[in-house]
Amino acid sequence: MLLKVIKRNGEEVPFEISKIQNAITKANNEISKLHQLNRYQIDAIADTIEKQLLELPHAANVEDIQDMVEKGIMEMRGYEVAQKYVRYRFRRELARKANTTDNGILALIDRMNEEVKQENSNKNPVINSTQRDYMAGEVSKDLTMRLLLPEDVVQSHREGIIHFHDSDYFAQREHNCDLIDLEDMLQNGTVISETMIEKPHSFYTACNITTQIVAQVASNQYGGQTFTLSHLAPFVEISRKKIRENTVKLRKELNEALDDRIIDRITEEQLKDEITRGIQTIQYQLITLMTCNGQAPFVTVFMYLDEVPEGQTRRDLAMIIEEVLRQRMQGVKNQNGVWITPAFPKLIYVLDEDNITPESPYWYLTELAAQCTAKRMVPDYISAKVMKELKRGDVYPCMGCRSFLTVEDSQQTNDGHHKFYGRFNQGVVTINLVDAACSSEGDIDKFWQILDERLELCHRALRCRHERLLGTPSDVAPILWQNGALARLEKGEKIDRLLYNGYSTISLGYAGLCEMTMRMMGKPHTDPEAKEFALKVMQHLNDRCAQWKAAENISYSVYGTPMESTTYRFAKCLQKRFGIIPGVTDKNYITNSYHVHVSEQIDAFTKLKFESEFQRLSPGGAISYVEVPNMQHNIPAVLSVMQFIYDNIMYAELNTKSDYCECCGFDGEILIKEDASGKLVWECPNCGNRDQNKLTVARRTCGYIGTQFWNQGRTQEIRDRVLHL
Repeated sequence: MLLKVIKRNGEEVPFEISKIQNAITKANNEISKLHQLNRYQIDAIADTIEKQLLELPHAANVEDIQDMVEKGIMEMRGYEVAQKYVRYRFRRELARKANTTDNGILALIDRMNEEVKQENSNKNPVINSTQRDYMAGEVSKDLTMRLLLPEDVVQSHREGIIHFHDSDYFAQREHNCDLIDLEDMLQNGTVISETMIEKPHSFYTACNITTQIVAQVASNQYGGQTFTLSHLAPFVEISRKKIRENTVKLRKELNEALDDRIIDRITEEQLKDEITRGIQTIQYQLITLMTCNGQAPFVTVFMYLDEVPEGQTRRDLAMIIEEVLRQRMQGVKNQNGVWITPAFPKLIYVLDEDNITPESPYWYLTELAAQCTAKRMVPDYISAKVMKELKRGDVYPCMGCRSFLTVEDSQQTNDGHHKFYGRFNQGVVTINLVDAACSSEGDIDKFWQILDERLELCHRALRCRHERLLGTPSDVAPILWQNGALARLEKGEKIDRLLYNGYSTISLGYAGLCEMTMRMMGKPHTDPEAKEFALKVMQHLNDRCAQWKAAENISYSVYGTPMESTTYRFAKCLQKRFGIIPGVTDKNYITNSYHVHVSEQIDAFTKLKFESEFQRLSPGGAISYVEVPNMQHNIPAVLSVMQFIYDNIMYAELNTKSDYCECCGFDGEILIKEDASGKLVWECPNCGNRDQNKLTVARRTCGYIGTQFWNQGRTQEIRDRVLHL
């Protein structure tokens, strides 16, 4: 087996035993011969470390190996040698701290930084724009960790006790995610790049402006954004009237009959064509746009019929939704002309009384949504019935993949309804629940004490996020703060008032509830006894957020973190701190939020029902999923799951497979295999192709679809997933 080592800059390189031998020899040569180790002792230390590395389930970090070297020297009673080695490490550490970014950036440019390369499964790390973003991110991380955060927060982040998210954007005073107020921007006008954009006079123009708004918003924040199709629906009627007027005018000029039925038919046919072109504009522009952070805009499109009044506007919204679903089901062509599944935009379809049964007037849309899910993994589903129970009668989308705003009486629209569009999230800090459990060694009293200490650490880290945004002038992002996406502040006005009183949220993330209960109870949280304990922990997180909110007037909320690369990093940190604990730290990943472990045998309906209890206690954001086989020939089963979602859980999705091999034309599921070195690789089951450049793989990663492959921890998690249907 080929041993690998992860260098400090994230580069993964082959293990070389000679480097250990040389390092010990250098320290050895600096002391008197009386206290030196002999050649055989040095070789024995190196051989022992190599054996230890072979037993590890993951590539070791340089720091891990250096710890082993220190221990090995001490076991040989080479105390003076160990002292010299420790001093050498310390001097090297001081030198590195003088500038911690150079090596990381150079490794990134040379495409050798494995950690950064696979941090985001929707960013291509090869292209220049992504590399520029990553380079800026490395500088921001360096400033953040050395200068902007307290030392205990930095150290806890490094040890995987907590995760301070998006430190690569922290220095720039950017916020996380939001619901853009597209209605305000389209109806009242906006400004893009210092150019006045007035209210559009057609549906097609409204779609075009929407894509420009989305791109501008994406370039001024680091999280996801959501807009709703209901804000586009009124422009269908504007186009209808315009088309009808032009049709009448033309028929008069041609002396043709002004029969209303003929005119209406021509109008509706041309209107449908405009809707098709408008939706194509949104789909293709959002996919092909490249924002300043090196990826297509992370955008979600919300489809909820009841956001508009009954009558013509609702029927127009239904036409828009139908066209979105049809175009998404078709997919997009790759460079070889093959129809594939795009990652964005993410779609959310609301299940409600008017579309949930065959007798419902919009059941045809639900059937179309089911077909789209079976083929392209979207849309995801919100139950209006359950959401109204949890959100005080309101139904609204998440910001991006799963972050939900809180319902605030202090935030209302002009007509007296709760305000959601135009609000945002300040950022996330995640607690590693598995580490808290392992640190307590299974002692319940000790666990609660450690949990409270860690929660207060998260609280102070979240305050750092909040205070970093305080004092930010609206001028830094006019599209957000001055021109309607989130507010209409004056030039020079600070955004401070938007950080309090419920206008924005700030998120306490959590991860590893499943492994936490395994360590504390010896059982997964699907066991009744362990479930009771897990629910108590979740309630405790909510209680702490409520206390902080009451004291500070900042909307803290519990958030089921969509960990991508962090699931691997947390796992590696746990293994380093606690070793291999069966069922707890024996994987290269930990489980996202409250989810049932990916390898646990459970059916779709039981899983959704079970997780619904935890979703209720994750008000700041959560999504559940079921893993299913190819469902394109079993749409009734998809509809059954959707109807179950409507009755039982607020927000859920179905994970299907939609892959393609360019070498042989295989269209199905690309498999994960282990190569000779033990590394997980993707392989076409038809021709054996393992070249990632010639494979198109789409997998649900953390509530959204990833298409740029994943790190080894996430890949292992994907491989371990069992079918629930």
